[in-house]
Amino acid sequence: MNPWTLVFDGFDPAGEGLREALCALGNGYFATRGTASEAAADDVHYPGTYIAGCYNRLTSTVAGLDVTHEELVNVPDWRLLVFATPGSAWFSARESDLLDYRQELDIRHGVLHRALRFRDDHGRVTSVRERRLVSMADPHLAAQEATFTAENWSGPLRVQSALDGRVTNRGVERYRDLRGDHLTDHSTGQDGDVTWLRVRTRSSEITIALAARVESDEGRSELVQEAGWISEEHVLDLRQGSPATVTKTVALATSRDHAITDACSAALRWIRFAPRFGTLVSRHRHAWDRLWARARLDLDDPEDAQNLHLHTFHVLQTLSPHTADLDVGMPARGLHGEAYRGHVFWDELFVLPWLNVRFPEISRALLRYRHRRLPEARNAASALGLPGAMFPWQSGSDGQEETPFLHLNPRSGHWLPDNSRLQRHVGLAIAYNVWQHYAATGDVEFLTGSGAELLIEIARFFAALARFEPASGRYEIRGVMGPDEYHEAYPGAASPGLDNNAYTNIMTVWLLLRARETLRLLPQRERGELSVRLSLTEEELDRWEEITHRMRVDFHDGVISQFTGYADLPELAWDRYQGVRRLDRALESDGDSPNRYQASKQADVLMLFYLLNAEELREILDRLGYPVKPDMIQRTIRYYLERTCHGSTLSAVVHAWVLSRSDRSRSWRFLTEALGSDLNDVQGGTTAEGIHLGAMAGTLDLMQRCYLGLEVHHGSLYLNPLLPDRLVTLSLPIRVQGASLSIEVDHDQARITRADDGPAHLRVTVRGKSAMLERGAGHTFSVSREHQS
Repeated sequence: MNPWTLVFDGFDPAGEGLREALCALGNGYFATRGTASEAAADDVHYPGTYIAGCYNRLTSTVAGLDVTHEELVNVPDWRLLVFATPGSAWFSARESDLLDYRQELDIRHGVLHRALRFRDDHGRVTSVRERRLVSMADPHLAAQEATFTAENWSGPLRVQSALDGRVTNRGVERYRDLRGDHLTDHSTGQDGDVTWLRVRTRSSEITIALAARVESDEGRSELVQEAGWISEEHVLDLRQGSPATVTKTVALATSRDHAITDACSAALRWIRFAPRFGTLVSRHRHAWDRLWARARLDLDDPEDAQNLHLHTFHVLQTLSPHTADLDVGMPARGLHGEAYRGHVFWDELFVLPWLNVRFPEISRALLRYRHRRLPEARNAASALGLPGAMFPWQSGSDGQEETPFLHLNPRSGHWLPDNSRLQRHVGLAIAYNVWQHYAATGDVEFLTGSGAELLIEIARFFAALARFEPASGRYEIRGVMGPDEYHEAYPGAASPGLDNNAYTNIMTVWLLLRARETLRLLPQRERGELSVRLSLTEEELDRWEEITHRMRVDFHDGVISQFTGYADLPELAWDRYQGVRRLDRALESDGDSPNRYQASKQADVLMLFYLLNAEELREILDRLGYPVKPDMIQRTIRYYLERTCHGSTLSAVVHAWVLSRSDRSRSWRFLTEALGSDLNDVQGGTTAEGIHLGAMAGTLDLMQRCYLGLEVHHGSLYLNPLLPDRLVTLSLPIRVQGASLSIEVDHDQARITRADDGPAHLRVTVRGKSAMLERGAGHTFSVSREHQS
């Protein structure tokens, strides 16, 4: 197995959607699914191109209600390149006599290859070799090359290159009752040897323009224009055994781009300056080489290495250094499909920790996306009569709550209320990311500016959400949903929401402590200015302090209760639903609900052990007056593992993490599932709708932070390596506090080497033993197995 190549042999109509998502190419500005160049949208193929941050809002009628939804727009299709032998229809893999078919994704260099041979109805055999890229060197360019060889014949071959603006959003079956006609005002034209197409999104009024340049070997061309479509038809005079090549280069621009007059003139200008295909490939490869130098993660096993390379590849295609210059968030399904309508959830919680020590400029940009939407979050909190900032569970263009009020259960066909907007903990995730970014980078300027304001305003909201209840003598947070997502209401309750979700309550205490610490870290002048601007008083800070001593957390059977009343719910008859991941859909179709049972979709309480180390959690519980018994953490992990159906790809990531110190073999099994979750489509058809970016980045973070035990505190780096038996060695670069380091760890030793940047000295502590590393210095620490209990 080549750990840098993903190969699909043979044409598989049933698996084509999966391949299209996994073979998508992108550069952080836009991405295109790996759909065959000749294929249009049908029951096998779904071509799609998505621009970061390009959303549009439409109103549809669903179940008798007018529903307004915003989604990431499927923009005009640039990759159409179809061909036909004499007297034959345009080639279609599903309708042709295929002799060979192979698709290869070059993960290292971001190039998609396809090779096929087919026999037409007249017995003529033709081979085709294709290459495609979405340039990482120039974020506005994409290109593809097709080489045709007539093996046993000579004659004309028709090749049509098109730009298609007639596309709609139809990539997710359960959304097809919603309108998807986001594009309007189509116009096309030709300027010399360049064709162009321009459209506008209906409500967001973003202009999108594409310009294409086609070059061919000794061919003649003819222009075809229809409404929303423009194409050039080239005729190649093939000679038996002699290859002929067509290349297509495309420039893409929008009215949101920087330093342009208008989108169409920009696209036309960029395509005229675009180099030929060979130079594009060379520059693109060099750009990827630079990324891999920072993103490297070396493993011994080629299969594991391939999965990690693929995950890194898709994270960087969605969130590249180009992203740092954009006002965009992190779509949970990448730029690879239309699932979740391209919305931004809390999944960045699983992505930013990896970016913080690899590409901190990208994580900082994602946090700026949140900060720009702080006014909208303040408005949302104010609408509830609360101070501070309440961020939406689903975010898109402007920070409004984009969570739909209805969702479809495809198993039963029922439209059901969607109460997931009650997952207030998205704000906790944003605050956690702010703090982690500061800890990893030491970026005081970021903390003093947008970071502190985000932390304080989110803390203010959660402090207000916590109400003192005389009956319990504690502060309580009511009417929310936790990360579990299956529990949204008490059985028979008239309104949704649960009380005292343990994750929400404990992380609120963590947040209030970090918010106060942030204020202490700020220079006196900046702290004073922030306090005045936010009207922050000592009385309010005193209330925060009181909450950190008196927040309610429920327990039962020696474990943390997921929420008040959780222990009163009956156990589920798990034998009946063995292997069912989407338990909510199965129960609803049976006239039942997971609200009635101790059954979780994914980690909820266990998220605490994912975000906080054991010492941090104990300190918080001790502070609250809840004594922690020695076996409480392990009892809690075992309890919820037995009651989780892993209905989310994030579930395996979290469980691999929480088991890493107590059950290394089981931790590795969960990691293996997470590594193959999209490649093996463990959710049963969902990968075709877009990759699961949080789970992909989560596996990288597991290697980087979890198995290395990597933490950054007070300007020092701490490592506590505990590699699973399957993992022989682990080698990677990181960047902390402005210092670039190379880490090589096996079961016996850890070698840390510094580059010549960053502070003059950096303290590194491995298993309690410290060394002060100067620039360019290195140190080897012992981590032998006898110390690994």
